Amino acid sequence: MSKDIPALFGSLIFSDKVMRSKLPKDMYKALRKTIENGTHLELDVANSVAVAMKEWAVENGATHYTHWFQPMTGFTAEKHDSFISPSGEGEVIMDFSGKELVKGEPDASSFPSGGLRATFEARGYTAWDPTSPAFIKDRTLYIPTAFCSYSGEALDKKTPLLRSMEALSKEAVKVLKLLGNDTVTRVTTTIGPEQEYFLVDKDLYKKRKDLIFCGRTLFGAPAPKGQEMEDHYFGVLKPKVSAYMHDLDEELWKVGIPAKTKHNEVAPAQHELAPVFDTANIAVDHNQLTMEIMKKVADKHNMVCLLHEKPFEGINGSGKHNNWSLITNDGVNLLNPGNTPAQNIQFLVFLMAVIKGVDDYADLMRIAAAGAGNDHRLGGNEAPPAIVSIFLGDELTAVLESIEKDEYFGKHENIQLDTGAHVLPHFIKDNTDRNRTSPFAFTGNKFEFRMMGSSASVANPNIILNTAVAEALAQFYAELKDTRPEEMEQAVHKLLKKAILNHKKVIFNGNGYSEEWVKEAEKRGLFNLVSTPDCLPQFIAPKNVDLFTKHHILTKEEIYSRYEILLENYVKTIIIEARTMAEMLTKDFLPSVSAYAGEISKNAASAKTFLPCADTSAEEALVKSLTDSYVSITEEIARLKESIQDAATMEDMQKAADFCHCELLSKMETLRLAANSAEELIPDSMLPYPTYDQLLFSL
Repeated sequence: MSKDIPALFGSLIFSDKVMRSKLPKDMYKALRKTIENGTHLELDVANSVAVAMKEWAVENGATHYTHWFQPMTGFTAEKHDSFISPSGEGEVIMDFSGKELVKGEPDASSFPSGGLRATFEARGYTAWDPTSPAFIKDRTLYIPTAFCSYSGEALDKKTPLLRSMEALSKEAVKVLKLLGNDTVTRVTTTIGPEQEYFLVDKDLYKKRKDLIFCGRTLFGAPAPKGQEMEDHYFGVLKPKVSAYMHDLDEELWKVGIPAKTKHNEVAPAQHELAPVFDTANIAVDHNQLTMEIMKKVADKHNMVCLLHEKPFEGINGSGKHNNWSLITNDGVNLLNPGNTPAQNIQFLVFLMAVIKGVDDYADLMRIAAAGAGNDHRLGGNEAPPAIVSIFLGDELTAVLESIEKDEYFGKHENIQLDTGAHVLPHFIKDNTDRNRTSPFAFTGNKFEFRMMGSSASVANPNIILNTAVAEALAQFYAELKDTRPEEMEQAVHKLLKKAILNHKKVIFNGNGYSEEWVKEAEKRGLFNLVSTPDCLPQFIAPKNVDLFTKHHILTKEEIYSRYEILLENYVKTIIIEARTMAEMLTKDFLPSVSAYAGEISKNAASAKTFLPCADTSAEEALVKSLTDSYVSITEEIARLKESIQDAATMEDMQKAADFCHCELLSKMETLRLAANSAEELIPDSMLPYPTYDQLLFSL
């Protein structure tokens, strides 16, 4: 580990410091204006930046550049070009122009488009995003870009995210100016995505086709010990894991990712990494890069980093917590209640805009957490339920109740926490607890969206949240814009009261895991969209199409394309899992069942030969149990294969997704339970794959 961490941090990014030193002053100012205000970038500035960027990259060992983008695959994409340019007589120079910096042209024909473009329409464009710093990785200059089709439709996650950030800033500034804030010119969304993951031994991983093809185990008997003792959470890091985390931190810091916190999570072999907050666009890029680097560093340590939401049955899966807030250009956190939240009008207006946005578009917030992997988590005692609700804590809830009832809310007194041990220092309690069962919780000066799956892009929930809050603010502005200054305070109180009455149904401070809450949520009229196929049709609901089109986040065609892509990804994922399960059971597991049954039968027969009166009833019962398992698993595999064929031939993706959820997953669960029961009877030495206890406790 480098001792000079400040020098190490950001050493491989084209940072503001590097730009200042490499660019002429006028070009640097023009670029900063583009970054800070979103103004158009002229070609002469782009050319100057390109020269400086190339010189810096070559100085740091780069030989190639790539436009790095985020297509709708859930992963990142890149095409590498070298800096070399023939100069005549068999010689080359290192060259990079503004045109090459600003625009790239990858083949768009093989990326998901959801019907936006035909397969033969191959041309697509990548456009440089100057608000996200370029960086060097593997001797290549990575240039963050947006990705669009030849006709301009967004084929990526960055483009609608940038649009949503602009929309929210526009509406927020309008409201702030009404409230008397004359200095604000821009409002930025900031996020800090916490990332959970599993680490397993690479040699063991290679022996499990389900982990290789699906990212999760499709069957496996539970280990004798799981997370029951609650001894892994925040426990001492094992040496191999600690070494991995140290190297991971260093690699992340080099490319400017402010990795801050690391610790063991609840399940064995599970861990978490959390960064410092950054602007939403950069944080999304950083999280995509973080997931990639986590895997590469694990490989160097002979481990595999699993980012699937549910790699192992019976223990906690992995999520990703999206901590979201709003910051003005002069550094004010709009979600900071201050010492007197009841008197902080600015805070209350933005708080209610968030509550209104989440309540009005709770179905979209659920879609932000949709996915085949995450369906295994939501609603279990490890993740929030599929019902979107908001936790505020007792004090803020009381503030809103006082506004609703036109009552005075007394000044909140800071409460000193007394531990009872005099040697320990006293400190002030936070005014809210942390409700781990809430999907969307207020945590002091930000909201934490806890429903996301660990493998998902952070772009999706932030696109939706930004747009929903932008719409709420737009409605607030429409109600207040004609109010005279001397009447503004009374008008705001009236607006807040109305918003509280209309949207308090989404506020819930209790136990989100309880059955009582499910019943209560139904009475309140809240969505309970349990599975991905249940929630995806809401994406194209008229109110949601209107939301995205009104704020120019997505066109109707772009919305429908994403709906189709999400459905198709879900169907393909379940079919791949079903095929993998059928293959593993047929080719690997059933032969082990047969071999062990044969061995027991042979031993029993041998015992009878040498000792005719020997009692072999236990062996005979074991053989019968194994034989019965063999027969039932074989029959279930045949049924599963029939269903796979049915799903694969369905043309209507919504029907196919519903079928996969109801039929395929049901048959897979039946097979999983049958295989697990049989596995418990077979010695580890005769199993064709590593067991749960080996995978979870080998490091």
